[in-house]
Amino acid sequence: MRVNLDMNEYYAPRIINPVKIKQVLIFSANEEIQKAKKTLKSNMPWVKVQIFKEPSSVIGFKSEEAAVLICDDTALNLLDTDKLKRNNPDLVVALLSSLESIQCAPTVISAQKYPFTRKSDLMFAVNRKDCTPPKIVAAVVRSAADLLNIHKYSRARRYIILVVDDEPRWTTQFLPILYDTIGQRAAVKVTRTYEETLQFLFGVEEEGKIDGTNYRSQGYGDDVVCLITDIYFPRGKESRIDSGTDLIRMVNKYYPRFPKIVASKASQADGLKSTAFLMPKGDPGSLQTLREFIQDFTGMGDFLVCSKSGRELYRLKSLQEMLSVFKKAEKPTKLGEQLRSILEESGKRDNFSTWLYMHGFRELADRILPMRAKGRRLVSLLKKLFEEELERVESAPLVLHGKEIFDLPQLLAALKTVPPSKLQDYSDNDVFSTWLDRKGYPELAEEIRPVHGSGQRLERILVEKVEKWLNLYRQVEFRNRNQA
Repeated sequence: MRVNLDMNEYYAPRIINPVKIKQVLIFSANEEIQKAKKTLKSNMPWVKVQIFKEPSSVIGFKSEEAAVLICDDTALNLLDTDKLKRNNPDLVVALLSSLESIQCAPTVISAQKYPFTRKSDLMFAVNRKDCTPPKIVAAVVRSAADLLNIHKYSRARRYIILVVDDEPRWTTQFLPILYDTIGQRAAVKVTRTYEETLQFLFGVEEEGKIDGTNYRSQGYGDDVVCLITDIYFPRGKESRIDSGTDLIRMVNKYYPRFPKIVASKASQADGLKSTAFLMPKGDPGSLQTLREFIQDFTGMGDFLVCSKSGRELYRLKSLQEMLSVFKKAEKPTKLGEQLRSILEESGKRDNFSTWLYMHGFRELADRILPMRAKGRRLVSLLKKLFEEELERVESAPLVLHGKEIFDLPQLLAALKTVPPSKLQDYSDNDVFSTWLDRKGYPELAEEIRPVHGSGQRLERILVEKVEKWLNLYRQVEFRNRNQA
């Protein structure tokens, strides 16, 4: 599917998944799973949801559109998924399992005890507490879309959060948090074994086969912006405690630029404190910690300027705020010298380009990505490029149904007058939130990023949120003016 949006040549959304899931098939007698249809229609209005009650009706389904089949344990056991996939080339099979022995087991073990699990492309845990079907179903569909696009359709540069864990109960908890945080800015990939992870990162299944001089040419490692991994998962024919420690060591060797999270309560994780962020999964507040880490260290939220000791010096929300730091870094002061050193390190780790990609500045990110200047030369180049970009942002409007929009009051007026049917594509593809990020309204962008829907309901939500933040921004502007 190609999104046709009415915008000028300069401002265009970055579509990471050119193929969207358009069909959701639910084959389950579980009432809670069936009730997830309502959630999908509300949060993903572009999908058509069908509930099937007989295996024969599912097997007879044929479509050229991308689709995901959602089954429970009993239902999946009844299906010939090979035949179904032959008739539907872009079908992803997702298992929502309520069996604890599947939720907590490595792939090899669950496949031995329950051979039907081999039929699924994705596995999730469901329960009546923190993983109810309505709570996770949007993440299930999004995971299916990511799987299709990463491996089959999307060749454009993209960003990927890689989750390595062999227990579906944990990945099922992580995914809704991740998707709610990243919106349409990045994808998520889940691997469950050491070999599968190496294949994804490097295109090989053994460390000794990694091409040390050309390792970026194979696999998807260069697209990863964060690694979240357990330390105990299958390697070869058994689960091993050194799987995660060896993975962290290897990734730090080849891809030191992106952050790593070790999600584990195992005592062996303590030895990784110097090279990864430790998050005891399952602890109270751990999911909020995950959300905050993704915001702060993968370019999704503020741009952090930290000292070498890790002390936060600045939390920057916009190009304007970043420019103010570049100006301080130009000065022949102790602070200027410190900032130049920090900015050099940020450049080496591609922090600038990653943050710019995530906030809608694709062209600027592409110009900065290969830049390896140092010292005052680096600061001077950054300052020049950011100033030029700010001029472009001011002169490039968002075009919504023929209306040119340059600021928040104009956006609010357009939302109230443009037919609601014209708003959905913009919301589905994060166009509004990306434009707001570019204009320097990150708080509002963050609040509407997970908003999806259709018709008057979508219009009402967008209008309410823009009105709220427009008033808040006006109050801040008034207060600053009075203080000045």
